[in-house]
Amino acid sequence: MRNLTPAHIRLVKLTLFLVFLLPLIRVIFRGVEGNLGANPLEFITRATGDWTIYCLCLTLCISPLRRFTGWHWIQRLRRLFGLYVFFYAVLHFVCFLWFDHFFDVEAMLQDILKRPFIALGFCAFVLLLPLAATSTDQMMRRLGRWWGKLHQLVYAVALLAVLHFWWMRSGKNNLLEPVIIAGVMLMLLGMRLVFYWRARRAAVVAQ
Repeated sequence: MRNLTPAHIRLVKLTLFLVFLLPLIRVIFRGVEGNLGANPLEFITRATGDWTIYCLCLTLCISPLRRFTGWHWIQRLRRLFGLYVFFYAVLHFVCFLWFDHFFDVEAMLQDILKRPFIALGFCAFVLLLPLAATSTDQMMRRLGRWWGKLHQLVYAVALLAVLHFWWMRSGKNNLLEPVIIAGVMLMLLGMRLVFYWRARRAAVVAQ
């Protein structure tokens, strides 16, 4: 598992690409069958929002998993996971803008100001835009070391997404899943702080 060939990595990427499409395919099939529940809009909005945050968790798992297992090839999956975060976030936002507000931007902005958890989700979505726009190899080369600094915005996105998810579910007294997601996110972000402190200490010792 430590050293996969390029052909194996392409196969893994293709498999994961198809796997991450399954939630959307499931929603489409349920819609065709008229099986989206009493509130189809809520079902679709929740499904796309849930998979945005699930993919975000998986994206943040890449670096710790690489460190603990030595599977350096897994780093090449991070872009795929990150783009699926953006993909489901776009679908989630489209549900809000189209199905919920029928492209009435003024009504959407009023709703964002009125319901704080929507404002948090909107901020997270806005921060995702430059990350998706600079996800190509060409943009990585053009930005150089600034690319890494820009993509640290993913940590702000993670915190905003968790708060959005928690606040939204708290209104319905359904906090089990937000607690689990928050715990996973805090653990992953905490690992990064530990890695950072260790690297700084090693650099000081090396001097």
